[in-house]
Amino acid sequence: MPDRMSLLDRHVGFVRALRESGVPVSVAEGLDAAQALRVIELTDRESLRAAYAATLVKKPAYRPGFDVLFDLWFPAATTGMYAERSDKAINQETATVEELRDHLAGLLTGGGDPELRAFAQAMVERFGRQPAGPGRQNWFSYSVMRALSPETLMARILREVLAGQERGGLAEKTARQRVTSGIRRFEEAVATDVRRRIAEDSGIERIARSAVRPPLDQIDFLRVTKADLARLRREVHPLARRLAARLTIKHRKGRRGRLDFRRTMRASLQSGGVPLTTHFRPPRPHKPELVVLCDTSDSVSSFAHFTLLLTYALREQFTKVRAFGFVDTVDEITKFFVPGADVVEAMTRLASEADMVRFGRTNYGHALEGFAARYATAIGPKTSLLILGDARSNYQPPALDVLKSLADRARHAYWLNPEPKRQWDTGDSVAGDYGTIVPMYECRNVAQLTAFIETLA
Repeated sequence: MPDRMSLLDRHVGFVRALRESGVPVSVAEGLDAAQALRVIELTDRESLRAAYAATLVKKPAYRPGFDVLFDLWFPAATTGMYAERSDKAINQETATVEELRDHLAGLLTGGGDPELRAFAQAMVERFGRQPAGPGRQNWFSYSVMRALSPETLMARILREVLAGQERGGLAEKTARQRVTSGIRRFEEAVATDVRRRIAEDSGIERIARSAVRPPLDQIDFLRVTKADLARLRREVHPLARRLAARLTIKHRKGRRGRLDFRRTMRASLQSGGVPLTTHFRPPRPHKPELVVLCDTSDSVSSFAHFTLLLTYALREQFTKVRAFGFVDTVDEITKFFVPGADVVEAMTRLASEADMVRFGRTNYGHALEGFAARYATAIGPKTSLLILGDARSNYQPPALDVLKSLADRARHAYWLNPEPKRQWDTGDSVAGDYGTIVPMYECRNVAQLTAFIETLA
């Protein structure tokens, strides 16, 4: 990376980094951002941030990643090769750790963001550096937080702030919220400065690729964490409503309601009593029925967690929802979707209570045959069949004829596959064969699930 970067270089690099992190930025939006830079005060960093955010960020979920990348490409300060290090925030040579903690306690209750950022930079300089060989060094946030332990300042601050006031009241609650917010801002400031220093040593592009998680709607279902699942709950319910609406529309398409005899006879008066035009009642609103057939094997366990979320949300949108899980045999798991059920707890119960495992190796053919033998009546002319799995059957017979008979019985049938399409039909995958019977869609994240729902319209 060059010692000095022009504003154009930073703009181009910043836009490229946003795209690589999963934030969609079109060419037109990049040009809009460049135009916005002409009408703001470039020395005002927050105005610069606001201009970029207004032109490039389209969803709240994209804002955290945007802020991390903005701080990398447009840092509040520079050190190392770009400028002399400044330790004006606090005297690092003479201050003890306890004095530093006292200073931090004051900032957490009454300091502004500029003072907190300056202190965080000084603390990274003092505690965050660790040698990594001749002429090289590493930077870490955890060593700063371990040295200062800001979370342990809460009791001291409350004693000073309350000063004889009754504990447990509004004053204590307000103070706790203020300190907690201050600690969070200090942690973010430390992490931001550590990333800045690493970027100066190793290059912005390198740290940018590892510093930003994909937006929530682009997190791969096969790699979601428990925290991600909690956030996905908020995304799933509106998607379930849209999916139900799309399937209902397709159910009604091309169909008319019963003959409206009164309107038809009234219209015939204009043609001498001859009913040249017939009128029909609008079709009655109908919630379709849904059958979900879900692979719950270890290879797609994270995807199975998400499908449980989706199935639970879909129960509120359909007249009837029945869910079935399988590994090498199949069992109905509808009973696990009680209101308020925890997804992780439900998966634990499935593993111990549901009869889905015979030998422990995924066998789609045997599972389909078992479903047809035990639960074929679950599918009828009003049913939408939704299959969720990677179509990897450990080289066992796929039972294509059984799948075709099930799909023919259903009103609609769709298959969502969590694997990248380029991996279909590799190894033991029979995705191509199954896809000739049931339309198969790549569904690795919420964005692709949204796109699938839109195709149903």
